[in-house]
Amino acid sequence: MPSSRRSHLIPISQALLVTFLWSTSWVLIKIGLREIPAISFAGLRYTLATLVLASVLVARPELRAEVRHLARADWLRLSLLGIVFYTLTQGAQFVALAFLPAVMLSLVLSFSPAAVGLLGVSFLGERLSRPQWGGVALFLVGVLFYFLPLSVPLSTLGLIAAGVGLLANSCGSILGRSVNRRADLHPLVVTVVSMGVGSLILLATGLTLEGMPRLDASGWAIVAWLAVVNTALAFTLWNHTLRRLTAIESSLINNTMLVQIAILAWIFLGEPIGGREAFGLLVALVGTILVQLPAARSASPEAPRSPPRRPDR
Repeated sequence: MPSSRRSHLIPISQALLVTFLWSTSWVLIKIGLREIPAISFAGLRYTLATLVLASVLVARPELRAEVRHLARADWLRLSLLGIVFYTLTQGAQFVALAFLPAVMLSLVLSFSPAAVGLLGVSFLGERLSRPQWGGVALFLVGVLFYFLPLSVPLSTLGLIAAGVGLLANSCGSILGRSVNRRADLHPLVVTVVSMGVGSLILLATGLTLEGMPRLDASGWAIVAWLAVVNTALAFTLWNHTLRRLTAIESSLINNTMLVQIAILAWIFLGEPIGGREAFGLLVALVGTILVQLPAARSASPEAPRSPPRRPDR
């Protein structure tokens, strides 16, 4: 095998590993929710992840200096990003997972790229191409195949939380794109500040509404793994792969999470997938890919890119 091809397979394998770690988060969250209240669980995960990433930031003098020189406007926009993408999005996701099957929530949140595209028309002046509109329609067809006819009653609170998570994640993506498009702040600074603000509000809200959670060793192990491995390490590794992979490759790899979550939920959570549901998931997956590919083709392979904004990392 030529060395150039072998060197290209390394970031691909790393990206696949990251998406697998992010997919296992759904299983670990569902297991952890048996013991840990949803909002406090989310707050603990992202607060601990912030501390890990902050330690990396502190070790780099140029990033410490960048944080010290943040203007009030920078703090405001990063705080807003943190509230929308972490407090609202992650809080809603954890609450929804307490009431809905993991695969169902994953399918709902997979509409985020299409929703971002639709919101981008109004807020970023970005227009959807015909293939992207076709992808939106195809995704909705897949959703109908998956959900209809309903064979089990669905939790109203779970569906509301899923809807809030979808809307917040889509708005968070618009805000994140607006912040990163200016390219005046290092991605790690953006992440640590926004995640720090959002996670602290999330944790404070959880402790106020749910009280102090009592975790056993397995509960703390799940929180620590999600924070250190599935968030801090996976985020760093994913950013590393973006330096080597094209936007199309990264987008396609990221989209495999919908299928990975379905398989993992079937194996570890006992959530069965029938032929109709599987067909709906595949149609929705194709639709999601169509939405993202035109934008991915226009991205420069050499330019550093922010990771796709999924709520389930």
